[in-house]
Amino acid sequence: MSCSMKLSVALFFAGLFGALAAVFVLLSFGTDYWLLASETCDSTVHGTSGPGGVFLEPGDVVVMEKDIGYPSNYYHEGFFWKCSFGADMEHDDLLWKLWFTNQPHSKVCTHAYLFPFPVSHQTHNATEYESAIIYRGFWSIFMLIGVAAVVLGGFFIICAAPFASHRLYKLGGSLFLASGLFFLAVVVMYVVWIQVLDVVTAYEEHQRVAVCSGFQLSLHYGLSFMFAPVGVFFCILAGLLFLLIGRSVHSMQYD
Repeated sequence: MSCSMKLSVALFFAGLFGALAAVFVLLSFGTDYWLLASETCDSTVHGTSGPGGVFLEPGDVVVMEKDIGYPSNYYHEGFFWKCSFGADMEHDDLLWKLWFTNQPHSKVCTHAYLFPFPVSHQTHNATEYESAIIYRGFWSIFMLIGVAAVVLGGFFIICAAPFASHRLYKLGGSLFLASGLFFLAVVVMYVVWIQVLDVVTAYEEHQRVAVCSGFQLSLHYGLSFMFAPVGVFFCILAGLLFLLIGRSVHSMQYD
């Protein structure tokens, strides 16, 4: 197999991986399903606290009205929007159908970059709120840089034409690598936001005291989050291949 044939095969796979990288990155960026959350309230009183966090002493009787309760709320969040709606679902398979295919028309959406779940003025103090907004601001900036890099990288690769400019191949490959690294940072920061930082814990404690002592919060990573690591993989793979192609084209031009 000649050298030009090998480069043509490498360019085919690099272009394929680059196209897949752009698709997954844009899907992750444009869909608002990075996080899925559900809120429920167990009407059974546990331990020594009653409804509203009231302390119970031995012998106290709690009367719960059957028709009054905490409604089940469901959320999905992405880069642009945080949407919430109420519903009565009990099974996990039905929950996934409700989140993706059968949402009610009465859901309420707010800008996620201003009010990321579960941070709000009511559940967090001013310092925690401002720190959370700054953290999510950097998360949003990294995502925007990653999206811009993969789009520009694809544009430069298209302009490079078959083996016309090694500089454009190297530039496009570098942009694909940069996009993969920034999106990798986005994924890590989001995991830290949910699993490490205390924003979720503070929200649960506030809701148990102010709203319902049996408050339960369930969190799931959505499809948008799952698209991101796939996009990272293809970005890095395409970037390395384009850099290798650019180096090979450069060598051919000087031989």
